[in-house]
Amino acid sequence: MKNKLKVYRAMHDLTQEALAERLGITRQTVLSIEKEKYDPSLELAFKIASLFKVRIEDIFSYQADENSS
Repeated sequence: MKNKLKVYRAMHDLTQEALAERLGITRQTVLSIEKEKYDPSLELAFKIASLFKVRIEDIFSYQADENSS
């Protein structure tokens, strides 16, 4: 899943550690989401969107795998 988490984090002048603390997750989880190696749960995606006062779709976008049928 594509995301703009790093962009929103930078716009709000938050470190990965500070964002993780506010969300109740680890810094490694934030890093993994930013690098698109981990897709957050729906609950976490809502928390992130709520924190930045935007819609989930503003941060996360789904792109179907071109190789899947």
